[in-house]
Amino acid sequence: MAAATRKNPGLNVDWHPASLPTGTGILQRTAVTADGNAAKGTLYTPTGREPRETTVVVLMHPRVDFSRHYLIPALIEAGHAVFAQQARDAGNDLRLIHEQTLLDLAAGLEWLHGVGFRRTVGLGNSGGGGLLTYYVQQSLRAPENRVARTPAGRPSALDKAVLPELDALAYLAPHPGQGPLLARCIDPSVTDEEDAFSVDPALDPFAEENGYRPAPESSAYTPEFVARYRAAQLARIARIDEKARACVADAAAARAAVKRGDGTAEDRRRAGTARLITVWRTDADLRAMDQSLDKSDRAYGSVYGADPEKTNYGITGFGRLATPDAWLSTWSALSSNAAIEKAGPEMVLPTLLVTYTADNCVFPSDFEGIVAAIGSSDKHVAGIAADHYGNPVGGGARDGAVALLDPWIRELS
Repeated sequence: MAAATRKNPGLNVDWHPASLPTGTGILQRTAVTADGNAAKGTLYTPTGREPRETTVVVLMHPRVDFSRHYLIPALIEAGHAVFAQQARDAGNDLRLIHEQTLLDLAAGLEWLHGVGFRRTVGLGNSGGGGLLTYYVQQSLRAPENRVARTPAGRPSALDKAVLPELDALAYLAPHPGQGPLLARCIDPSVTDEEDAFSVDPALDPFAEENGYRPAPESSAYTPEFVARYRAAQLARIARIDEKARACVADAAAARAAVKRGDGTAEDRRRAGTARLITVWRTDADLRAMDQSLDKSDRAYGSVYGADPEKTNYGITGFGRLATPDAWLSTWSALSSNAAIEKAGPEMVLPTLLVTYTADNCVFPSDFEGIVAAIGSSDKHVAGIAADHYGNPVGGGARDGAVALLDPWIRELS
């Protein structure tokens, strides 16, 4: 099958409000979370439908505003209400703490339940898959068994919050979580975290002697190189984890000194100043260059572009700048709780899993691992020939997933 021609409109914005079905109701809502944040959401309702008659599809991504997600018009046309909950750090994930983001979703769901929707169905697209899986895990646990502290050691408030339950969860091009995603695309050849251009030649993914070939020729990495590379990726993440935890400990010690009353002027500054971690070169998944690895319908290149060497050394990429708390909660494959591998066994709700077969972000083994990790006994699996943003192979409308979602939602008991 020919690879999809990749566009990059982003995950959300692809329609004008005028393209919504005639009479669509639009309501913007702000709810207060358990930790006092203002959680913003947008509700779209079909014409003439009362909440008690309607299933509401709940969209959320930890980093992206889904209020204009490309499936919204087609879902409304099919008769479903749609609620897009915005994460507090959408559009600027510098401080993204996944545990806080769950509180944002909880506030939105509490409001939806309060206005009488008879069913809430989560739709976890891309990074929304890991987020919603983590939410379901925590919502199904007794409060005393929830994650009480973030990976950086701060109170999460999850053990004190009301976490309304979803009724079902659909996954669309889900990746395994921000941390596991970054673990496969971070460049392990970086030898000095302070030097963006430091390179260990033995691990350089863009060195011809290691198997690299520029597009359009597929690279060809040996199994031995792939194994060394993946182990080195986790080792680099462990080093950044160590740095993040040292920053957290330093700030905590300064705050403790200030609280005791014996803190110095430097302690006061260190207690109140945010540390930032810069992570160079995070667009180097070997599968982006070697199409024999995890074979699929995809084109050469990554989700960021057709030339990973250029984007890897550029400003784009996952997790490029974060606070220590955000790194540990969101981007560390070793520390983050928001990974489907960790939370998936407790995701026992009715489940639909849809993969895009020309995806340059989620590869076949990733999707297979997600399917295996989900603990539900009611799982339906399907595939669509499209790229990560839903652009179909050969062209056409991006809303083909609704043809799978609509009957599945209607069949939920």
